[in-house]
Amino acid sequence: MRPDRVTSALNMFVFDSMGEKYVEQPPFNIHETFEESDKKTPIFFVLFPGVDPTPEVERVAAKFGISITNGKFINISMGQGQEEPARKALFNCAEKGHWIMLQNLHLMQTWLKGINGLEGFIEQTYLTSHPNFRVFLSSEPPPLPEMQIIPESILQSSIKVSNEAPQFLKANLRRAYAHFDQKFLDKCDKKPNEFKACLFALCYFHSLVLGRKKFGSQGWSRVYNFNDGDLTICADVLYNYLTKYDVVPWEDLKYIFGEIMYGGHITDNWDRRTNATYLNVLLKPELMLPNFILLYNLFKNPDPSKLDYEGYRKYIEEKLPAEVPQMFGMHPNAEIGYLTTMCETLFDTILSVQGGSGGGGSAKDDIVMATLMDFKTRTPVDHSFLDITAKIKDKTPSIVVCLQEVERMNLLLGEIKRTLDDLRLGLTGALNMTDAMESLQKSLQYNKVPASWETVAYPSKKVLSMWFNELLERDNQLVERAKDLITPKSLCIAFLFNPMSFLTAIMQKTARENNLPLDNMALVTNVTLLKTPEEVPGPAEGGWYIHGLWLEGAAWELGAPGQEGYLIEQRQKELHPKMPIINVVAVPLEKKKEAGQYQCPVYYTSLRGATYIFTANLKMESEDSDQNKWILSGTCMLMSED
Repeated sequence: MRPDRVTSALNMFVFDSMGEKYVEQPPFNIHETFEESDKKTPIFFVLFPGVDPTPEVERVAAKFGISITNGKFINISMGQGQEEPARKALFNCAEKGHWIMLQNLHLMQTWLKGINGLEGFIEQTYLTSHPNFRVFLSSEPPPLPEMQIIPESILQSSIKVSNEAPQFLKANLRRAYAHFDQKFLDKCDKKPNEFKACLFALCYFHSLVLGRKKFGSQGWSRVYNFNDGDLTICADVLYNYLTKYDVVPWEDLKYIFGEIMYGGHITDNWDRRTNATYLNVLLKPELMLPNFILLYNLFKNPDPSKLDYEGYRKYIEEKLPAEVPQMFGMHPNAEIGYLTTMCETLFDTILSVQGGSGGGGSAKDDIVMATLMDFKTRTPVDHSFLDITAKIKDKTPSIVVCLQEVERMNLLLGEIKRTLDDLRLGLTGALNMTDAMESLQKSLQYNKVPASWETVAYPSKKVLSMWFNELLERDNQLVERAKDLITPKSLCIAFLFNPMSFLTAIMQKTARENNLPLDNMALVTNVTLLKTPEEVPGPAEGGWYIHGLWLEGAAWELGAPGQEGYLIEQRQKELHPKMPIINVVAVPLEKKKEAGQYQCPVYYTSLRGATYIFTANLKMESEDSDQNKWILSGTCMLMSED
């Protein structure tokens, strides 16, 4: 069975068994929902990433002459200190027949229940409220199924709206363009064609940043709540700028969209770079040319002079190609990765809800005990810190790093031995089982790294058995380093608890030798022709040789003897090609070359985000090569193949 095809098979099964509407979500129509409501029936929105119901509510309110400006619509974002203002506004709106929206109720769980909470206040308004009175509520779903946030009485009396953003590009583009109409397109009479072309490109950009989420960490290293409000506000900004200026201010628009509106959600610098790259590719003067390619030869921008609003909608339905990762600037391998992850998550969820009833408890305990004893017997002995420090003659930066690694390893080994001993005594009845013991037992049973070990270890996505085998390899490398306090000819950087401290030591050594300030130093990575550590003839003349890195989103062309290698496209189904030996050196900032170099982030694991270590520079095919290709493909290096 191919794990990356399981979710697709399930999707086809639902489509064949239940129909298209259960697979492809139609555009949300709040007007139809509003017609079902009355003064005693609130509309409750379940919040999902990428969806903000506020603009939709405001649009419905405007049809009835109700808005924030005339005081007939009150929108309160709930949080600490908002209890009393929300209560007063609720009763005031009920009396006068105004509308009120209370957002993010999940932040006010203690205020919601009882007579003196939102539950009681809403019931009180039913008695004397004006016929035009309306209540809109929103909250995130609970993080766990067993948790309850919203009182049952509120949920029972409300119209529940779950408007989750679709995953597919066509559905997102259809949904994005549905926020506008012919009247909106016609209002920019100064530059009608530019406005239509830029608006469509903006909708396409919005669809790309939403759809990119499905590629997991390779798409965005963190979860961002891009929403429909970002799109509609950007559309208004676009109209204002095209009306004000004689020439389209491309750079201003890209800055506002990329750094302020959408960029306001982004906290990771590498994700910010990806976001800006999309706008650089899509929003430029060539957009007005006939058949301008929106992204990598797969989708052409329609001629704005020939299409009205309905023409654009028809174009989306008929001309948008079948969705492939290349439409996002990704390699097809990215799809394999995220589909495999989805499958693993699905089966992990099924496994976690199976429960422990039905007998077989003794057999499970025996399996756990056997696993426990295996780990216990194979756990290495602690490193003698005193013996190691006694060998030190000169405390160089690399020796300091080695001592830090020894401390971290001893801490981890001590935690493993202590918890395994406690669980052994608990399973034999010598100690009462605690929550920590039960958690460890469950981890051993399901082959997952225990949480107590993770807190003193290093980031990893491996299952427990693979994680433990890697731990032994890490310890072996540390034993060799601690013998004579000499760093090996080529160091597996992936086996370090703190790789950045080792890289900083390289910069410190170079800075001292050249009498330069550390702040003025930068790391440069030179990829060699050597494939394995055994091929390394001796220590590097400058810096250090490192290995243990894998590429994601690209592959590496080794190059002929005497020639430098460079980045190339991934090979099909080769998700993480291994990198050759890399020589890391420290140079003054002014000597660091950037032309023809891809600034490649290096992470501990494919989770990216907080596991970022440092930035490597990888050579592209030529000095005028475009970085955009590698940025949009999410190219990075990993210290674990996962």
